[in-house]
Amino acid sequence: MKKIVLFVFVSCLFLGCSNKENKVKNVERAFYYWKNGSSFNGETTQQLNKLQVRKIYYKFFEVDYSETMGNFPYQKNSPDRYTFRDMDSISIIPTIFIKNEIFQYNNEKSLDKLADNIVFLIDKYRKNRYQYGNDDTTNFDYSEIQIDCDWTKSTKDKYFYLLKKIKQLSKKEISCTLRLYPYKYPDIMGVPPVDKATLMCYNLIKPQSQKDKNSILDINELKSYLDKKRSYPVHLDVALPVFYWTLWYHNNRFAGLVNFNSADISQISKQTKPMWYEMTEDYTFEYEYYLKKGDQLKIEEVDSKTIQEAISIIKKNVELDDTTTISLFHLDDSTFKKYNHEEVSGFYSSFSK
Repeated sequence: MKKIVLFVFVSCLFLGCSNKENKVKNVERAFYYWKNGSSFNGETTQQLNKLQVRKIYYKFFEVDYSETMGNFPYQKNSPDRYTFRDMDSISIIPTIFIKNEIFQYNNEKSLDKLADNIVFLIDKYRKNRYQYGNDDTTNFDYSEIQIDCDWTKSTKDKYFYLLKKIKQLSKKEISCTLRLYPYKYPDIMGVPPVDKATLMCYNLIKPQSQKDKNSILDINELKSYLDKKRSYPVHLDVALPVFYWTLWYHNNRFAGLVNFNSADISQISKQTKPMWYEMTEDYTFEYEYYLKKGDQLKIEEVDSKTIQEAISIIKKNVELDDTTTISLFHLDDSTFKKYNHEEVSGFYSSFSK
């Protein structure tokens, strides 16, 4: 009888521990900056300082491939020395997005050249573009480079080779983004040869695949990946979504993504079901989008309650170190209009509670 009681006690203790949420002792607060242009208005800067954000993962450029140009950078965006001058102790992490498709056209020799070009261009952006004579000032210093790529089983070897080469040439700490599928199935997808990885807890569903679900963050979909406590061979940071997008349908056919939210069209549309709106009149948005009466819009936004629910799932199922960077994707003028200071601060502090 005593053995049975002891077994039940130990089992309950084990189950209790397995459901216990991890607590991060030191949360490093960060944002991703994914826009073209380097302007931060005064309100955004004040909010960042008030939140004590100390890191910005700043997208410098993306890499694609063409037959005529080979590997080439596009959507280039370099900050200057004035971009962050009003921010308190901000560390800039150059972040490079690489299209997974390029690897089918590359071998080790061309990847060596790509790695060299990436490191060269980052360092070029670091230097003051207005240097004259002996002016040795720089726009920023950095100790880490992050590579963002949705690699697949077939491209992982070439992608991992590129990561190693960037590390070798830059002599910097190298991090990468990590989607939930390769996190859950490292035996299939491999473990990237990096110093650390950022677990991207959003964009879980292809936007047009399931019209009744929020493709940015669906809690049931998140649970399907974070279904039990796991450790990962590389240090993990975490990224959460604070962005929105709107899928535009004309004559029941997808017409593209448009950059406005439900508040922008509240007077000229009617909600037909959760996330779905119908235009009640013709509308031109910033001379860029021309919507017709009857057009359908699926507006995907993530409220603070859903983000907090996601945080709880992450804490229960992802092994996090005492010091972990929590990033919000991405920094925009609308970020602090949708979420107030207490909500944004809570996204960070909840990992320590």
